[in-house]
Amino acid sequence: MSELARPAAKRLERPGWRDSRLVIGILLVVVAATLGAKAVASADDRVPVWVAGSDLVAGDRVEASSFVRADVQLGDGTSPYLGADAPAPVGSYLLRDVRAGELVPSSAVGSGDQVDVQRVTVRADSASAQGLARGSRVDVFVTPRTTTASDAADARTTRLIEGAAVSAVLTSQSGFGSDATTSVQLLVPSGKVQSLVEAVDADAHLTLVPVAGAVSGPGA
Repeated sequence: MSELARPAAKRLERPGWRDSRLVIGILLVVVAATLGAKAVASADDRVPVWVAGSDLVAGDRVEASSFVRADVQLGDGTSPYLGADAPAPVGSYLLRDVRAGELVPSSAVGSGDQVDVQRVTVRADSASAQGLARGSRVDVFVTPRTTTASDAADARTTRLIEGAAVSAVLTSQSGFGSDATTSVQLLVPSGKVQSLVEAVDADAHLTLVPVAGAVSGPGA
């Protein structure tokens, strides 16, 4: 009997440069390496800046806890924000409001001589002070105190201050434990301080009207 023909065994061949699978594999490695390099380069582009640690208002003195550091990518050009590659400017003053978590602009910090507001504390009724919090903005309306019917007829309510920042809201309980007195500390433009103090001394009625879009507190 004749022997059956045996199929010849094929030898495994090493992939050559023309093997499509090898080319695709090399391309994938190159692409992955390129993307990784770009990601590292992007991370390296981040710069340290100072961020407001809480709601800050114009006239606040910068404390060690006022700012926190954050590394951000700002893109090309000179950064308009306060860099954290130097110590925080403790002892300087805020020249404008900066909300919590907001990058601190370099122009928002300056010396005490540059601050154009002063702190004035006024008493406010509970309805007027409801919903106010640190960082709120209010318009201050003044109604002169009247003692006679003639004075009442001539009395007119006027808006004395527009958009004053609230620095603090303080509520104290009376000695009898029933009525509460609310005092609001306002950051008043220097040119309006005397007029406001005169109105307070004359026992005028003050109404604080929140500015739309400003910070609100509990009960707003």
